[in-house]
Amino acid sequence: MPQRFFSALLLCTFVLIFGFSCASKKKIASEPFKEVISTARSYTGTPYRYGGTSRAGIDCSALVYHSFYAVGLSMPRTSAAQSQQGKSVKKNEIKPGDLLFFATSRKRKQVTHSGIVTEASKSDIRFIHSSTSLGVSEDYLSNPYWSKAFLFARRVLE
Repeated sequence: MPQRFFSALLLCTFVLIFGFSCASKKKIASEPFKEVISTARSYTGTPYRYGGTSRAGIDCSALVYHSFYAVGLSMPRTSAAQSQQGKSVKKNEIKPGDLLFFATSRKRKQVTHSGIVTEASKSDIRFIHSSTSLGVSEDYLSNPYWSKAFLFARRVLE
């Protein structure tokens, strides 16, 4: 009898230690967009690097990838693939946490850049992204360059 009790106790201890401490599921916050934005902002000042995925250098799609991964959402690695996620959002319905997509090359309809909305009001939309000139920084959609390059917005978080 004591051996059976010891075995059960050992099993329970194992489950408590390894079953809970090694859980890989991250609890999603009640307002996950705040954590997405906070994660993106933690990269502010990181230089732009094409194909970069770290704090040593990061591109726009990796910034989106890491920011959404922080709330347990796995996103594709490229802006073009990310632009297929979630649902379409009208410009006047954009809110923090939504994704913005841009065409910054000669191909005016092809997604080549992405950013995460950090603030949205009737007068303007602020977003964070990794630009080739400034690295990770925030900008406004009203900026003539970004306004002209803007294609559409998508909502991944509900």
